[in-house]
Amino acid sequence: MGPKCWMRTTKCQLLVTSLCVMLLGLSIATLTTVTQYGLHFTLMSDISLESNSYRVIHHTAFYLGICLSMTLILAALLSSAATVRESRRLTAMGFFCFALAFCGLIPTACWRYMHSTEVEDSMMDVYDLVYEEVRRNGSSIRRQELTAIHQAFLCCGKHSPFGDTTSVESRTCPSGQVQGAGQDCLQQIQDFLKKHLDFVSTLLGISIGFTVYGMLLTSFLWFSIHFSCNLDRKGKYILRER
Repeated sequence: MGPKCWMRTTKCQLLVTSLCVMLLGLSIATLTTVTQYGLHFTLMSDISLESNSYRVIHHTAFYLGICLSMTLILAALLSSAATVRESRRLTAMGFFCFALAFCGLIPTACWRYMHSTEVEDSMMDVYDLVYEEVRRNGSSIRRQELTAIHQAFLCCGKHSPFGDTTSVESRTCPSGQVQGAGQDCLQQIQDFLKKHLDFVSTLLGISIGFTVYGMLLTSFLWFSIHFSCNLDRKGKYILRER
């Protein structure tokens, strides 16, 4: 396979990869927006105390997700432009953006797997706090917050070792759900987060694979353009008039 043919193949693969990376960046941006402004997440964030780690995790995830999505989109745009214009400078910039996204995705994926239960524990701590305050003193504000949680997660109370919880659930559970018939809220919160985080893990894994492939293709394209320019210059001479 000659240099020109190799370059055409690399350019086609890089264009397809850039399109996929663009879609991944948009998907991460959409997921980040849902995580930041979705009813379930904003409700728990507003209720949580400053001492609870959930609010910090919630805001950090938003800024990190936006940065990663913008970096992936920029890498896709630069790689596409480099492919069309055959520019070594744009190719190098595309490689840098892919490398930058890779350096952000790897720590994020590692944190996701090493602290897999931290998000669940912090969110369930918020529910436990609100529930126990309503059970002890019946605060009207906390009762409204607990009712909002039950309506958002479509659950009803929890199994408490501290005594009868019928009075709390009768005042805060959605209509039509009674004790024993409604789903346990701690289990419902855990199931909801598990589905959400599984989707996050899938996007992270796919994104890491495409960023590695994008770095390889931009490297090949840079060298192809470089050697192609050198080959084009070979055999060209300038004759001077005497």
